[in-house]
Amino acid sequence: MRVVFAGTPEVALPALEAVAASAHDLVGVVTRPDAPAGRGRKLVASPVAQRAEELGVPVLKPEHPRDPEFQAQLAALEPDACPVVAYGALLPQSALDVPRLGWINLHFSCLPAWRGAAPVQHAIWAGDEVTGATTFRIVKALDAGPTFGVMTERVRPEDTAGDLLGRLAEGGAHLLVRTLDGLESGELEAREQPEDGVSLAPKILVEHAEVDWTQPAVAIDRQVRACTPFPGAWSTHEGERLKLFPVQHTDQVLEPGVLEVGKNHVLVGTGTTAVRLGEVKAFGKKQMDAAAWARGARLEAGVRLGG
Repeated sequence: MRVVFAGTPEVALPALEAVAASAHDLVGVVTRPDAPAGRGRKLVASPVAQRAEELGVPVLKPEHPRDPEFQAQLAALEPDACPVVAYGALLPQSALDVPRLGWINLHFSCLPAWRGAAPVQHAIWAGDEVTGATTFRIVKALDAGPTFGVMTERVRPEDTAGDLLGRLAEGGAHLLVRTLDGLESGELEAREQPEDGVSLAPKILVEHAEVDWTQPAVAIDRQVRACTPFPGAWSTHEGERLKLFPVQHTDQVLEPGVLEVGKNHVLVGTGTTAVRLGEVKAFGKKQMDAAAWARGARLEAGVRLGG
């Protein structure tokens, strides 16, 4: 079966590799245009584009999938299906109609739960014990198309969004190939998503990641892990932003936001019991252990984080 893969960030690479190694004929790759990166803000190709070029696969980088030139190029490749992982642009119906079997998306949740841009982050933040990945045919409505396959994955107590997404990307890559296999053989039928159980997972912005220390410790723990590595949970110290990495629970009680600094630890009070800070990153500084940061900042008793 002729396939054109669509994806952009690093999380799409396991699926690209799996499709390239499969029995299907990878005849092209669609990705976002080169974007500025690094201190020099030089234009850099996406991870998917870089790997596709290494594989010797033609790469299309439309400014928008509605561009007639792109759609003509896509049609010329005569794809039977277009597997998609985190492409990052809305597909118009005219583009969706090009492959005869449609655009087959790998989404990192068990649909209809967590439709949207940040399903893994929202699953961790909500305290889900199990999540997964789903393959479905893309339609105009957000992540609402009929599904083909699903895999499940346990959310571990220490999982960050990066940890969990990494496992889902690997497992989901195999699910995507199995879906393509089933579509080619005709043995796989799409199933409409149930109307019950729909939840939304919009993109989490930097302003959403600020920690409210009056919240319970369990909620703060989930928030920090959900926002690691992106966009990064944070609080403030002396008016400067302090980026936070995963914390640990304790039995100690402190006023919300109040710090207790020991030789090898820094505790912060919450709405329930205090949490122990792991690593932090102060403005203009390197990421470091919280105790090392506290020593360098010469913190005094009763200092608070947050407003």
